[in-house]
Amino acid sequence: MADIIQLLPDNIANQIAAGEVIQRPASVVKELLENAIDAGSTAIKLVVKDAGKTLIQVIDDGKGMSDTDARMAFERHATSKIREANDLFAIRTMGFRGEALASIAAIAQVELKTRQTDSELGAKINIEASTVKNQTVCQCSVGTSIAVKNLFFNVPARRNFLKSNPVEMRHIIDEFQRVALANCHAFFSLHHNNVELFHLPAGNLRQRVVGVFGQPTNKKLVPINEATEIVSMEGFIGKPEFAKKTRGEQFFFVNNRFIKSGYLNHAIMNAYEELLPKDTFPFYVIFIDIDPKRIDINVHPTKQEIKFDDEKLIYNYLKVAVRHALGQYSVTPTLDFDQIQSLPKFGDFKKNKKSSQPVNKEATRFPSKMTDDFARKKANAANWQKLYEGLDEFEIKETTTEEGVEQSVTIKSKWTEETTPLDDEQKTFSKTQKPPYQIHNTYVVSHIKSGFLLIDQHIAHERILYEQFKDALKQQEQAIQQELFPETIRFTAADADTLRQILAEVNMLGFHIEEFGKETFVVHGVPVDFKKSNIQQTIETLLEQYKTNIALKLDIKENLARALAKGSAIKRGKELTVEEMQHLIDKLFACEMPYKGPSGKACFVTYELDELAKQFG
Repeated sequence: MADIIQLLPDNIANQIAAGEVIQRPASVVKELLENAIDAGSTAIKLVVKDAGKTLIQVIDDGKGMSDTDARMAFERHATSKIREANDLFAIRTMGFRGEALASIAAIAQVELKTRQTDSELGAKINIEASTVKNQTVCQCSVGTSIAVKNLFFNVPARRNFLKSNPVEMRHIIDEFQRVALANCHAFFSLHHNNVELFHLPAGNLRQRVVGVFGQPTNKKLVPINEATEIVSMEGFIGKPEFAKKTRGEQFFFVNNRFIKSGYLNHAIMNAYEELLPKDTFPFYVIFIDIDPKRIDINVHPTKQEIKFDDEKLIYNYLKVAVRHALGQYSVTPTLDFDQIQSLPKFGDFKKNKKSSQPVNKEATRFPSKMTDDFARKKANAANWQKLYEGLDEFEIKETTTEEGVEQSVTIKSKWTEETTPLDDEQKTFSKTQKPPYQIHNTYVVSHIKSGFLLIDQHIAHERILYEQFKDALKQQEQAIQQELFPETIRFTAADADTLRQILAEVNMLGFHIEEFGKETFVVHGVPVDFKKSNIQQTIETLLEQYKTNIALKLDIKENLARALAKGSAIKRGKELTVEEMQHLIDKLFACEMPYKGPSGKACFVTYELDELAKQFG
C-alpha cells in the first residue's frame, strides 16, 4: 500500500498558520506594532486604509534589520527572541514564535523597507502569497516600514468573512490602544483614510491614559500602586460613579503584555462590591509585573491568555490592591461624625453616660445608611398618606349565603370612578377608563376588563422609539428641530471615528450633526420629538449601544434604531404624570409589535382576576 503521509508545501503551511494568527486586519496591526516595540522604537506610526482591508502600514524608528535578517524574518519559526526551550520561561518581548510575518506574507502583498543605524542603504523586499517577488537595496530612514496590502487577496472566502469597516476599524483601534497604553515611553499615531485619529506624545501613564480616552478621563482616575516580593501592581482604576454599561475600557497587562482574564476581572468586581450601580462596569488599566518563570504565555495563538503558577495568590493581591486604592483616595464610604450628631432620634437609643443626648449605635457604625433610612421612612409615610387619600367613603353590603349572612365593605376613592375598561380584543383604551398609575416609578399599572396590565415603562418606550426610528430610516427623512445655538460636542478618538463612519445614518434619524475637525462635531438640529437634556451624553450612549449591538451582526440601520431607542427611552425610576402614562400606553398598543421590546424582553405582563383570586385561595 502506498504511503499517504507527506509534508505540506510551505505556502499551504503558512496559510494554515495564518488562520490561527491572522483572523482579521486587527491581528496584523497587533503583530506589526509589537514587532516595532521589540525593535526598541521610540516613535511608531500606524497608517490604515479601508479599515485595514486595503492597507496596513507601520513605520518605526527602531534598530532595523540587515539584508539577511530582512529576508529571514518571513520564514516560519524564524525569530531573534529565543534560542532554546528554556527561553520560553524568561520572555520579556512581545513576539517569540516567529510565525507572524510568515503568516501575514502568506495571505497579503507585503513591502518591507528597513535600515540599520550603521548602514548607508537599506533593504527592500516585496513578497506576495509567500513568494519573494524581489529584494533590492534602497534609500530609507533608520528603522523599519512594513506595508501590508490587500489582506486575504488570495483567500476570498476569508475576506468575505470580514465585517463592515466600522466593525473592523473598532478592532484595530482596540489593538492600537492596548499597545499604546503599555508603552507610554514611545510616541504613537494612528491615521485612517488620511485622517489622524490619535497623536500620543511620549509621557507618563496618566498622560497616556488621558490621551487615549480623552481629557474628561483625568477626573475619573484613582491610582493603584502595590508591591510585594512576588508581584507588583500599578495603574489606574475608575471611580465608581463613572462606571459604564459596557466593558470596553478594561485592561490587564502582565509584564507589559495585554491579557484577557475573567478570573482577574472577578477580583476587581469583588473589590468594588456594593459601590457600583447595577449592571455597570468600572474602568481600569492595571499593570502586573511578575517573574516570567511564574507564568506561561505560550497557551493561545493570540498570546492574550496566560497561566499563573498561583492564580489564587494573584487574585487576592489584586483584590486587596484595588480596595486599598479605593479606601486611600476616599472613594469608599467613610464615617462622618459631624453628621452623626444631627441624626434623628429613632431606633434603638441608649443614654450616653457623659451626655443627656441619646446615642444610636447603628448610626455610629453606618451614618449614611441611617440617614437614608430616615429619608426613606419619611417618604414612605407621605406615600402611605397619599394612598389612603379619599378613602373616607364606604358602604356595607349584606349577602345571604348557605353559611349565613356575610358583610362586605366597599371603599370608594378617586380611583373608583365608573369607567370603560380596555377592550381586550381591540387593545384600545378609552379616555373614560381608570387612570393608570406607577409602582416604584418603574412599572405602569393599567386596568383591563379581565384584570390589569403591568407595563415596564422603559422597555415599552424602547419599543415605541425603535419602530419610529426604523420608519425614519426607511423613509430616509425625518423632521428636524434646528437649534438656535448649535452645540459643539467632543469625543474620544475611537468614538469620533465610529461616529464619523455612521454619521449619514445618524442624521437620517433626525439629527443634523456635522464634523468639525478631528474629534469635534457640531449639532445643528435634533429630532422633533427628541427631549433635549444632554446631547453629548445621548450620542455617547448611542455609540456605546451601537458598539454593543455589533456582536449581534445587525445591519447598520437596525443597529442604530435599537441603539438610539435604548439610549433615549424613559429610564426606570422616572416619575410620570397620568397623561404621560396614558400616552405611553396608547403609543405602545399602536405599535406593530407591542408585546416585546427590541431586545426580546416583554413590554408588559397581564394579570387575570381569576388567577389573582387563586393566590388568595
